[in-house]
Amino acid sequence: MDIGIKAKLPIGISDFKKIIKNDYYYFDKTNLIENILNDGSEVKLFTRPRRFGKTLNMSMLKYFFDVKNKDENRRLFEGLNISKSEYFGMQGNFPVISVSFKKYQEKDWKNGFDMIKDIISGLYDEFEFVKEKLSARKKKKFDSILMEKANLANWKNSLADLSNYLYDFYGKKVIVLIDEYDQPIINSYIEGYYDETIDFFKSFYGAVLKDNEYLEMGVMTGILRVAKENIFSGLNNLEVHTILDDEFTEYFGIIENEVEKSLEDFGLEYELKDVQKWYNGYLFGNRKVYNPWSIVNFLKNGNLKPYWVNTSGNALIKLYLKKLRDSIFDDFTKLLNKKSILKIINDNMTFGNLKANFEKNIWNLFFHSGYLTLAEKYNENDAYLKIPNEEILKMFSEMFIEVYFDDYEKFLYMSDALRKGDISNFKKYLKEILLENAGIFDVSGTYKEQFYHGLMLGLVLILKNEYEITSNNFAGKGRYDLLLKPKNILEGKEGIIIELKIINEVKNLNDNKIHEKLEKECEVALKQIDEKEYSSVLKNAGVEKLLKIGIAFMGKEFEVKFEK
Repeated sequence: MDIGIKAKLPIGISDFKKIIKNDYYYFDKTNLIENILNDGSEVKLFTRPRRFGKTLNMSMLKYFFDVKNKDENRRLFEGLNISKSEYFGMQGNFPVISVSFKKYQEKDWKNGFDMIKDIISGLYDEFEFVKEKLSARKKKKFDSILMEKANLANWKNSLADLSNYLYDFYGKKVIVLIDEYDQPIINSYIEGYYDETIDFFKSFYGAVLKDNEYLEMGVMTGILRVAKENIFSGLNNLEVHTILDDEFTEYFGIIENEVEKSLEDFGLEYELKDVQKWYNGYLFGNRKVYNPWSIVNFLKNGNLKPYWVNTSGNALIKLYLKKLRDSIFDDFTKLLNKKSILKIINDNMTFGNLKANFEKNIWNLFFHSGYLTLAEKYNENDAYLKIPNEEILKMFSEMFIEVYFDDYEKFLYMSDALRKGDISNFKKYLKEILLENAGIFDVSGTYKEQFYHGLMLGLVLILKNEYEITSNNFAGKGRYDLLLKPKNILEGKEGIIIELKIINEVKNLNDNKIHEKLEKECEVALKQIDEKEYSSVLKNAGVEKLLKIGIAFMGKEFEVKFEK
């Protein structure tokens, strides 16, 4: 591709033909075709996080294999990697059924089933021309799906029957492509009609993929493997490729040399280190992978910011964070502090075992969905997991505040007040946050400590782009609680030192006595900052302006004092 004039970028476009014909920038993944044919298994399932190129690859497979418009489609692949392969002769040799459940989002099974019927009847409409070679009986069955006749249509067998009709017309076995096969299952689990959905898809997928004499090959994509749900019961011709496998990793996501070339093409090569920090970090099998959605958006906009996490698909993650907010606090905070956690990981994460043991299997969900990745190569059973990059860290930071404190906006206001040295508003928003979460102080002491820890962590996470933030480190003659050093010292921002005091609640104290005690502890905190010379770290780094803050907590009551 001639990049002399900057190529168009396919933001939100996953139709292979449209990308090639309109000369959009394309990361050549056509060797996937050769590898699939070399592999030889009859039915393949590729599980990858959302927006990692699954739909575009399925579109590519459709245009390559489809006997319909074969000569026109052949021109799409000229000059691409597959055109140099011995398998290029397989182009245009098969009828192809391609169905996607990517856009499935329904609140109940009635509406869900209606959407499924609409998708399948649309497929039948696409192939209505095959009726000319069907028997009278098969025509009647065909029309029952095409016209969505409730009493006659056999929806569970509809894809299997369509493969039969295509075989009758072409005299060739059929390739079946099912994109995002598990989206209805995930959606129904969130919305509460999971059992009806599983019952349908168990028969629907089984009929077309198991013992189907008209099937040449089946390829499916999804986020999760749900084999243990019996959705693929007895399907012994199925081969699953997850993000734990070494095979096929370069075809889903963008690899390092592709990123380097694209940055060069768009005049952004000087950004490579920052791009790695923001969008790299995934380890699929033995290969490092970048998030393609984020890379393409960055190439277009040139701004390092979250792209992938701002798309749809976070509902299941939020659901489980809220369910497990107490029990996963320690692991969650370790991840947010850019540490890794050791967990049991496998490629058989199912909703059945997720339901049975939330705390254990939530990490499998986060991992397979692309929110966590391997910190080092997978070792059969357990694995060290980490947040892959800045983009996901920002998302989890916001979710952390939403899950534990409800109101992200209040944290923004509070951090902004701290940034400006506006202690009056800092106190105002801190008070509102404590009052909104007053119920936390009715529970055991252990979680109260977590709450205060989380409170300050939430503040830190919002300010981390402007400050180098450290906690519980040595400085001067002691160990400070929280220290914020401006990243750009030349801007003249204040360095901030925060010392916390947590007082056990004392019975029979009136409000005045409580606040006297809290004020005294704030003064102790400020005195400690001076006596222990915590500010030496900031002064040695060239930070001239200092803001020293003492905060004392007793239950949901607190006081703040500061010195400049």
